[in-house]
Amino acid sequence: MPLEIGLIGATGIAARTMLAPATTANAHVRAVAASDAVRAKEFANQHGIEVVHENYAALLADPAVEAVYISLHNSAHHRWAVRAAVAGKHVIVEKPLCLTADQVAELEFAANGTVQVTEAVATANHEWQQVVRSFIDDSRYGVLRSVRTRMTFAEPVPGGYRDQPELGGGIFYDCASYWLQAIQATVGLDSETDAVEVTGESAFDGPNGVDRSFVASLHWPDGATATLHCETGPNHLSEHLFEFEEATVKLRNFLRPVLGAVPLNLVITPTNGNREVISFAPVAYYERQLTNFVNGTSDLAEAIPRIELMDAIYNDARRRATS
Repeated sequence: MPLEIGLIGATGIAARTMLAPATTANAHVRAVAASDAVRAKEFANQHGIEVVHENYAALLADPAVEAVYISLHNSAHHRWAVRAAVAGKHVIVEKPLCLTADQVAELEFAANGTVQVTEAVATANHEWQQVVRSFIDDSRYGVLRSVRTRMTFAEPVPGGYRDQPELGGGIFYDCASYWLQAIQATVGLDSETDAVEVTGESAFDGPNGVDRSFVASLHWPDGATATLHCETGPNHLSEHLFEFEEATVKLRNFLRPVLGAVPLNLVITPTNGNREVISFAPVAYYERQLTNFVNGTSDLAEAIPRIELMDAIYNDARRRATS
């Protein structure tokens, strides 16, 4: 039987990540609720969803709904993920899962080891991450010295939640989960996040004081670093560069498979030797993400240190901006 899913939020991202992939992922989107009941009905009619609930609480009380997908503004993710877990529903939440370390600890308590919780980081678990991890583990290119990630997203629609700090707006919250998950899967993130020194920098000079550009860094005791440069701008960008003692390893356009089944290429440039390209078969991120969730994958344990680090980095940037 397909997994019966309810949508908390009648959003464009919900249509892309849940409705289209459900046809191949043994899932069925049964119900939807939105802050605006009229919008929820229009969304349901457009996408053939059978049940429209008058509010989020009513959706969580629906006994036929087994799991929920939450795609509200960032500051609402924690509240409704906790309420869904308390209601016994499995939860997949658009990134970021939560905004603070305290929030993710509360969600862990609510899930109680019985409810499946997944942060929807669509790029997670791609084969390229295993390959780069193997390069680090076997030191074939020497010691990893640094990872540099660059991301540029389009300017957000004026007046939306991304322009509201109190709603979790800003470019860093849009990009942090992608970056931290990639670092976690390749370099690793110690469960004791105090072992990693963090820094954050932003002028917070966007509308209402949100960050439209942000630099985040992780510093390990052995001298290795990982840095994220993210900003809004006209040209979309998403790339990772791993710098080893004896080679660089670059992945460009790592977000492109959100558009559908697209291949990715890992370019290895040794200090002495010929360039090598490792090509990966086309993958559709959203289809794979939903399939993994339906099959019982939960990444709450991995998401906790990511959220803790994200929170620490953001707070560091706020302190620097006001000092």
